[in-house]
Amino acid sequence: MARRKVTSYDVARKAGVSRTTVSFVLNNVPGARISEETRRRVLKAARELGYFPNAAARSLVSQKTRTIGLVLCQTPDQVFHDAFLPEVLHGISDVMRPAGYRVLVEPVEDVTRPNAYIDLVLEQRIDGLILSGPRSDDAELPQLKEEGFPVILLGQLPGAGFPSVDVDNVEGARIAVEHLISLGHTRIGIITNAPPQYTGSAHRLEGYRLALAAHGIPFDENLVCYGNFTEGSGYRAMNELLGLANPPTAVFVASDLVAFGVLAAIRDRGLLVPRDIAVVGFDDVRMARYVTPPLTTVRLPAYELGQTAAQILVNWLEKGKEPPKLTLLPTELVIRKSCGAIRPQEFLPISG
Repeated sequence: MARRKVTSYDVARKAGVSRTTVSFVLNNVPGARISEETRRRVLKAARELGYFPNAAARSLVSQKTRTIGLVLCQTPDQVFHDAFLPEVLHGISDVMRPAGYRVLVEPVEDVTRPNAYIDLVLEQRIDGLILSGPRSDDAELPQLKEEGFPVILLGQLPGAGFPSVDVDNVEGARIAVEHLISLGHTRIGIITNAPPQYTGSAHRLEGYRLALAAHGIPFDENLVCYGNFTEGSGYRAMNELLGLANPPTAVFVASDLVAFGVLAAIRDRGLLVPRDIAVVGFDDVRMARYVTPPLTTVRLPAYELGQTAAQILVNWLEKGKEPPKLTLLPTELVIRKSCGAIRPQEFLPISG
């Protein structure tokens, strides 16, 4: 049996106030004479009951807030180091600013804890939400879905029922590994971009496995390591792979930032890329072409991902336009020197 929908009446009864007071508090109505103690009591009751008004209901009292939430499922430190994020933010901002919306950015370290980011909806009064890096263990999304709150996922979460904007991570990873196989490698390691709870990480691992299977190469669990968004996680994971009795001759790293740590670990072992081990990344962040050697990688359209998610959300809020269930943007393999496909040119003597 479906759970009865919580109403403002339930919040009012729990907080010991009128429904009008609940409306004034949750909608932050200007000029309402509500004491701070009453306000805290109403917000506490709303949180405990899991109640929040949707954007349409709020607009009846206070019109639109003109604020969009951007929740990043990462720690603040991971967000600070994320070289991919600025282009995504640029794309979002270029849509939201002309449409008259502000963007409120919220890093969330643990989406499994109660009220991980639901307070953003309750207290910050946003009209819609873009959730970047969705996780399978997110405790908030089912409630948002039940309430019909406008949410766009940057990334996929099968079965969640939210519109998503993403790239085909499975196919992008498959192409990267196929490229390494075409260069003669059969013992290929993988270092993911994030823990397996992140859908993007799981999909890139799936693409890796599909490429191996297509060429009859056995999957070896020992060649799988999990990164965690940062260079340091790549450095540690690469040292783990290099410590194997039979280390890989190539590694697919599902994040350029993680790959930068991989390159450092290989260098610190006195090895050379690609002579001793080939490396392919994923993202094509700006620094990828400037590291030594320049990084072969799968290019993601970062700006376009942010731009597309923002435009779909604005169309939903402003025009009531039903968002598409899934929008996939293309990827591209960018071949540079780290994979060994491009060899340094030999210097020829200059004849006098």
